[in-house]
Amino acid sequence: MVRIAAFSLVFGAVALWEFAAPRRKPFFARRSRWPHNLGLLLVDVVVLRLLAPGAAIAVAWAAHEQGWGLLGALSLPSWLAVLIGVVLLDLAIYFQHVMFHAVPTLWRLHRVHHADLDFDVTTGTRFHPVEILVSTVIKCAAVAAIGAPAVTVLAFEVLLNATAMFNHANAGLPAAVERWLRWLVVTPDMHRVHHSVIYNESSSNFGFNLPWWDRVFGTYRAQPAAGHEAMTIGVDAFRAPEELRLDRLLVQPFRDTPGAYPINRRQEAS
Repeated sequence: MVRIAAFSLVFGAVALWEFAAPRRKPFFARRSRWPHNLGLLLVDVVVLRLLAPGAAIAVAWAAHEQGWGLLGALSLPSWLAVLIGVVLLDLAIYFQHVMFHAVPTLWRLHRVHHADLDFDVTTGTRFHPVEILVSTVIKCAAVAAIGAPAVTVLAFEVLLNATAMFNHANAGLPAAVERWLRWLVVTPDMHRVHHSVIYNESSSNFGFNLPWWDRVFGTYRAQPAAGHEAMTIGVDAFRAPEELRLDRLLVQPFRDTPGAYPINRRQEAS
């Protein structure tokens, strides 16, 4: 219930923000995209409920009982264990995101997220159910290795859902606020660069929550070359309007299409 309530509040707030202060003019009406993106989210929820309900929380309880992981070996105040656990889980998600771009089989799944032809709050919910299951396995392994307490896992999942919607917002911040804020959290302008159709831009800004990992590991890019209003969002191979449909999103990872792999655009980066 906590996750559902938090999701609803954040989704509503970001959607209102997009309406009040849009950053880019959308290419498609909401009715062309939102039912399909949110339909994919519903499929994800059903699949997770059927195949892996509460998996990360269950692993966290087991880790606590068995003393697994880094935090299980340390005697830390509860507040500090929660804080360190959230930061380490965020680092794990950063590396997972890089891996989903680097490994062709995983990119097949992840490109469903990138192939959206506009960029807004629903893009932050648009992930293939198989990617969600693979991500759940990786997250469970990270929870066990870190020894993250259950409250840490719950806090991180609520935070990740909220920031994924925030940093996919088609909304603008005052320039001075945005420059300051992106030192603390991944902003929409920072993450939008990652959704560029250009390879060397989509291969940057992998962070979801904390913006520091991209700076530390050399994957940070401040702005798109064409500017935010003119940049092209998406994946070369999936630019037809019918590719926005839910049925196309579900089968997309199993289709071999020219231009569907970021490796095909490496020439542009040289």
